[in-house]
Amino acid sequence: MRGLEGKGVLVTGGSRGIGLAAVERFLQEGSRVFICGIEPGEVETVLGGLRTTGIVDGIECDVSREQDVDRLVATAESFLGAIDVLLNNAGIAWREPFLQITPERWDRLLAINLRGQFLVARRVARSMVERGRGGAIVNMASTNALEGEAGYAHYNASKGAIAMLTRTMAIELGPRERALSRQGIDAAPSRRGGRGLHGEIRTREDPPRSFGCAGRDRGRVRIPRVRRRIVRQRRAARRGRWAARDVRDVNDAGYG
Repeated sequence: MRGLEGKGVLVTGGSRGIGLAAVERFLQEGSRVFICGIEPGEVETVLGGLRTTGIVDGIECDVSREQDVDRLVATAESFLGAIDVLLNNAGIAWREPFLQITPERWDRLLAINLRGQFLVARRVARSMVERGRGGAIVNMASTNALEGEAGYAHYNASKGAIAMLTRTMAIELGPRERALSRQGIDAAPSRRGGRGLHGEIRTREDPPRSFGCAGRDRGRVRIPRVRRRIVRQRRAARRGRWAARDVRDVNDAGYG
């Protein structure tokens, strides 16, 4: 895997699950990594093991709180020098019937899953734009964004909204930041060749030009077949040349 060595990577929700697995892989590739997690003490416990494998640090953070996000990004930039890749992964879920969901439970889940991804992506994207070197933003969605699942109405709604947030980011940021890339876990795959299911991507060999916005040049490009893996860091930051993308299915085999 090329292009990740020396990159500064921020992973939200990086103290467990998919986030932690991604952190371990980024470190294997030689990236410098900063993580956050919401559970008290969990981040420091995880960091104790990770520091033997590479350059990594982190803090506790509630991504639904704007002041926490500002502190997170500022601390990450201080440690990394700059954020080249954001893996926007923090999220929560619990199962309960639709008729029993309280407004408080609904609000808390969407605050973490949707508001949190918005706050972190916006703050990091602003820094990338100001820096003028682009970067990669990976928003984590879910197959539940498309198909739904009984007992997870709030979670399903949050992941569907993340998919649309990502598509909107592609429209607004694509013409400006050629290297800004988004993809969701378990979201709609694109067709092979020509235009994608919900948009387009460009390969590294394509010459720079604005695209991904209504009214702009939307020439036909080849879209590689999706090779499904838990995390596609390669798609996130390969030599900083990636252009704006849409939501892609990168799941290996659904939920078991």
